[in-house]
Order: sequence, then structure tokens, then C-alpha cells
Amino acid sequence: MKRLNLMMYNPILDIQDHMVFASNGNIILCYECQLPEIYSLSELDFEAIHSIWFQAFKALPVGTVIHKQDIYNTSKYCTKNLANDTFLAKATCDHFDGRAYLKHTSYLFFTMPFNKVMNVSKYVNPFKSLDQGMYKSTDRQLESFMSAVSDAVSYVNNSRKIKIHPLKDIDIKTLTSTYFNGFNDGFLTDMQLNSSGIGIGDYQFDVLAVNNEMCFGEHVQSSKINDQFTSDDFVFHQGFIDGLGLKLNENHMVNQILYLDDKHQWRRLLEKKIEALKKSSNFGTQNKVVLKKIEDVVSQINQDDTSRIIRGHLNIVIWAEGSEKLKHIASKIKAECKALDIMPYYPKGEERKHYFLNSFFCHSSNFSNADLYVTDLKHALCLFINNTNYISDETGIIFNDRQFNIPVIKDVWDENKRRIKARNFAVFAPTGEGKSFLANNILRQYFESNVRLVIIDLGGSYSKFAKLYPEDHIILRYEQGKNLGINPFYIANADDVSPERLEDLSAFLLELLATEQDASKAEQVAIKKVLRYYYQKSGDPIYSLSGLYQFVDRQKDTLLKELGIQERYFNLYDFLHVLSEYVGDGLYSFLFNTAEDQTYKIEDKRLIVFELDEVRDNKEILSVMLKLIKSAIQRTIWRNRAERGIILFDEFAKQLKFKNVLESVEFYYQAIRKQNGAIGIILQSINQLPDNATSASILENTQVIYSLHNEKGYDELRKRLNLTSHDLNQLKSIRNNLSGTLKYTEMFIKIGKTSNIFRLEVPKEVFAAYLTDGQENEAIMSLYKETGHMKEAIKAYVNMI
Repeated sequence: MKRLNLMMYNPILDIQDHMVFASNGNIILCYECQLPEIYSLSELDFEAIHSIWFQAFKALPVGTVIHKQDIYNTSKYCTKNLANDTFLAKATCDHFDGRAYLKHTSYLFFTMPFNKVMNVSKYVNPFKSLDQGMYKSTDRQLESFMSAVSDAVSYVNNSRKIKIHPLKDIDIKTLTSTYFNGFNDGFLTDMQLNSSGIGIGDYQFDVLAVNNEMCFGEHVQSSKINDQFTSDDFVFHQGFIDGLGLKLNENHMVNQILYLDDKHQWRRLLEKKIEALKKSSNFGTQNKVVLKKIEDVVSQINQDDTSRIIRGHLNIVIWAEGSEKLKHIASKIKAECKALDIMPYYPKGEERKHYFLNSFFCHSSNFSNADLYVTDLKHALCLFINNTNYISDETGIIFNDRQFNIPVIKDVWDENKRRIKARNFAVFAPTGEGKSFLANNILRQYFESNVRLVIIDLGGSYSKFAKLYPEDHIILRYEQGKNLGINPFYIANADDVSPERLEDLSAFLLELLATEQDASKAEQVAIKKVLRYYYQKSGDPIYSLSGLYQFVDRQKDTLLKELGIQERYFNLYDFLHVLSEYVGDGLYSFLFNTAEDQTYKIEDKRLIVFELDEVRDNKEILSVMLKLIKSAIQRTIWRNRAERGIILFDEFAKQLKFKNVLESVEFYYQAIRKQNGAIGIILQSINQLPDNATSASILENTQVIYSLHNEKGYDELRKRLNLTSHDLNQLKSIRNNLSGTLKYTEMFIKIGKTSNIFRLEVPKEVFAAYLTDGQENEAIMSLYKETGHMKEAIKAYVNMI
């Protein structure tokens, strides 16, 4: 039995930034890879990434060793980065804290080996330390090597699909100690190396490898069909060896090591080998197979000027507590390799020990020809793993990943506009698929991160969520024949009338007169002149629409002359005739029948819900209501442009067919550009947005898309949102689980140009807060009536179930 103590045999002499000077003479440039999220890549994406790697590596110097190392650790999710300062946030943290998942870290090492000879001895002591003076003669060579690697890294980073970041000194040291400590956590230990196996602390280790050409089957490609999500009407892709990555769901690491050789030298060697095989007197079946493979390689070299011959080595190092578990993991790897038509090599004894030791990045130049396959660089790059865990942003909304149902934070606000220029969003899903549930989840988290919310709701879906914040919310509910207490014309002092206020009021009147689309600049100026004159001369104790109407009616004989307005720019009789419906005994006069403006009540509220359920089918009242609400928002919420705000239109499907309603919604999209805010709409289908220029403008300014399951399909969604074929495949792969131990719904989220499928799993407390109908909701509301506190009602309900 042999023991190895890293303190006695440190493989690193020195670290300068991200450059390692190894004790064996190698110089290594160390990087960490930021890969795309699993499930986010299409077949074309995998091909593009393959091409990126090839273009980056093909010009690297002869003798360069490239080592891509993907380490997967079984871990427990820690909620320390999640907010936990509210009732629902704390429930979320408690629910997910400690959940098992597989953590993936991807490294990329470029080695300038001390010895570049092609024939390395079978077994090399990786810890043999050379004299430090060996580096003195490498300055010029090192400068050239660093320049070439820098060019390769820059090429990859410019692709925007993958990012490569230099490793810091502390990260390199941590990786080294972690590797030789056997990924044990909480204590330091020694390695035990013997013929029966490798033991480090609590873990036993094993290795499987692809170490010669005969391990490969007929085809190797950049991606393959993902059988888990592929169906009869669509194809979902994954990387060629993704089954050995996150999907393995066990402690392991995948090492892909490439030796960049001189292809002209290899051509000569291979041609000699072909000649020898042809002359062999023992020309058997195996020799014929080898001959065919070598001839194919030489043919490719001769036909393709861009080809780059490499020697390669792929291994999977696994570790577990106990030999039975280790055997189980090895069986899973063998099964996956069989599906890929790959025959792995299973090293034992001395071979296994050296495969493990040489898979450390300082030692990856130590493999002998007996451990390496010979192929073209393009072929070898098909064995790269090009995706990783779902990636959390620093701030944002919590969803769940599709792999392990752990929280993942997505920045759908994008303050710095890295992914989107407009943060407006839309939610699409048929009835019963959870639109309002999803919207509650998004809005609640926004609210708890100090975003002011204005919800214009025709379905009554947000009152329960709002009641969790009794001091911060207000619900303004329309009742038949009553107003909302909004007087857009109210001003305490006529001297307070500003140009901005006149602009807002003129737009309001033009909308009310239904002439805004055709109003010329002259007509707009005329309206503003009349408004200003009203505030200066009327002397009304309370300014209002009724007061404006009466003032214009009294002054109609002299008004235009006094203001110097031609009749073609202000039609007095049309003005009075249309507005008569909203004043006095007019049909809709109750909408404006208010004295002092009551919107001051909403100024200090961060959660404002306008419930217009009773008016959902009345085009005229609904349109006026939206104008009044818009007026209130402009005069209160939008006064502070530094404050983030969201306006949500829920259940507006039926009403959007009304032209004036749709135009009112479009106004918000135009006005929000000047604010630090976003607009959200919730629809059952994108077809509920009329196919016209107004809707096109709304969709163009909507860059965050949420779509839940729709059994009728997604063709119209793809057509009108210009979704990619992979977006469509992602949509078709949505599958909910509402009956298992971990209940969740899946959703498609597209932020700018990036998309993926996310899950929504919530704890019981959050589920109760988002319910909008059914017996459960009635039970909670009954408890709320008893307690007077929504938080206590939810707690009581959760304890009952």
C-alpha cells in the first residue's frame, strides 16, 4: 500500500496570475469555462460550438496539450443567496434548503510540456520534481505559446456562446488540494494507492477510459437525439456525450485530453503503418479493420487542408462511498457508452493509478501512445461537453431548473440591458394552465424587491396575494354606477399647472373625444390653450371635467376668438356634444362624478390593484376606466422615474378586440420607455391580440416571453414572435407533473434571444397564497375572515392539510 501526502509532493512550484509552473517542468495556462445551460442548445448550436472550438484550437503550436476537465459533485443546495426576509420568501428557503443536485464546474488547461517527444514512457512518476533552472531557457517559447493561447481564448469569447475566464491563484490552489484530497469535505487526508484500488478519505475511486481507435464505433458527431424529450412531431438534441455529464447524476469527472501533433509527421508515420499492414503475412480480420481506419485518417488529412491530427485520451473518473456504489456508477457509464457505440477500457492496478494521477492538469502530458487514440481534431471535439447547470443571475426572479428542481434566479429586469432593451413581458397559456399563478409568483418577488406594482385585473386573481401586505397595498374595485375617485383635472392651485400636466390632460381629452389618432399638432395646441384658459379664468373651487365642460359652454361664443384659435382646429360643438355623455345627467357621468381627487390614497402604496371585473364587457366604460387609471398613474407613480415599477394587464383577452382599449394599452408601452418600468400582459393565446399594427408594436416591445403548456400547439406563437425551431421544440417538450411527490409546472421562458424550459415548484405556503379559485381558496378566505390576517390564515390552512 502506498500513501501520498500532497504536502510532501506538491505538483506546483509557482503560480503567476493564471499561469502554473509545475514541478515536472510543464507550464500551464488555467481557465474556467462558462458554458450554456443544459437543454438550451439546438442541433445547430451544438454544431456552431464545435466549430468554435475547432477554429480556436487548430492554430495552436505543435506540442500543445489541451485538457478539458468537467467535474461533477453531488451537492446540497444552499439557500444563503436567496432572500428570506418575508413570510413567503422564508417558506421558499426552507422548502429548497438541502435539496440534492449535481454541481458542475468546467476547466480548460493549455499546457506547454517540458518534453514534447511523441513517445512518452508508459509510466512516468508525475511527482518527480525537476530543477527550477529548467524554466530559464523557455522565455521566448513561452511568449509565443501565451500569445497563441490568448488568441484562441479571445476567439472563443468573441463567439458569445461560451466564455472562458482565467482562473485565480486561490482557485488553482483550491482545485489542486481538492483533487488530491479526493473531493472529501471538512477534513484533509492522504491518498492510498494499491493494486486493488484507490482510496482517499471516505471515497473509493475508479476509472473508465477511451484510449485507442478501436474504442469508437462507426459515428461520432457533435450532437445526438435526446430520447427523453423527443416525440413523434419534434426532435430535441443533446451533446454527443451529455449522458456522461449532468445526466449521470453521480460523483465523477470527465477528462478530455488532446495532444496537438504535426500532421505532416503523422502522415509519414501512418503511411509507413499502412504499408506494413498491407505486407503483413498474418493479414487477419482485425488488421483489416485497423487498416481501414488508418486509411480513412490519411485520406482525410490529404483531402482537408484544415484537418489537424491529434492524439487524444478520454476518461471518466468516478468516486463513491463503498465498492457496490462504485460498481453501480460504472455500470451506468458502460450502458451510456454502449448507447454511443463506444467500447470503454477498464484499467486496473498500476494503469488505473496512473490514469487518475495523470488526469490532474499538471500531469496530463504524461500519457503514453498506448493510452492515446489518433484522430482528427474535429472528431475529438465531438467528445467535449458543452453545457452545464442552469445559471443563476445575481438578482432576479426565482424559478426552478429542469434537471434537479433547485431554485435558479433569472434577471428578467436586466438593469444594464445586457440581454434585452425592453423589459416588458407577456404570459401565454390556456385557461387552467396557471397563468395567474405564474404571474403571482413573478409579481410577488418583484414587489418584495421594492418594485411598485400596478395591476389592472379583470379576474380577481391578486387580492389574496395583496392582503399579505396590509400596509402596502390598496384594491380599487369598480362597482356598477360608482367611480374610482379619480379626478384627472383636480389641482389644488391653478398656478401649479405645468406644461407636462397640460400635455397629459390634452392627451386624455383627445382619447376621450376618440380623435387622438387623427389629431394634428394644431389641434393638440388648441386643446392645450383651452385647458390653460380654463385653469386661469374659471375660478372653479374644484377643477373637474364637468367644470371644464360648463366653462367652455359658457364661453363658446367668444372662446375661440379670445384664444386666437381657428374653428378647424377646435370644433366647439363636437367637443361639447361628446363630453355631454360624461357630465351632468350624461350616460357615463358617474365615472367623473367626484370632487377632490382621491389618487393621493395610492401615492404611498407599492401594490395597487384595480379590479374591473364588473365592467369587462362594457367597451365604453372599460376604455374610460383605463384612461382614468392612466391619468392617476402618471400623476402619482410615474413622478419618480428612479423608482422601478410594473403595470400588469391580466385577463384582457376579450377586451383587446376593442380598438380603443387596445390603443390605451399601447399608450402604456410607449410611455413606459420614459420610466424605469415594465408592462406585462396575460393572454390565453397570442391570437387574442388582433393582427394589426398596434398589436405588432406591443409585441415588438415585449422581450420577455413566458409560455405554459398548450395542447393546441404553438405554431401561432412561433409565427408572431419569430421563435426559432429550437424554441418551438422546447415549447413542445413542456411536461407538467401535478401528481408526483415534487409537483411542478414547466414553462418556456425567452429573455431576448436566450430561451430554456424552467419549472415552477413552490412550498405549500406559497401555493396557498397564489390560489385564485376552488375549495382550497374558499377555505383560506374563510380563515382570513376569522383571523383578519392573510399570513395567519395561510399558516392555519397549511397546518390543516
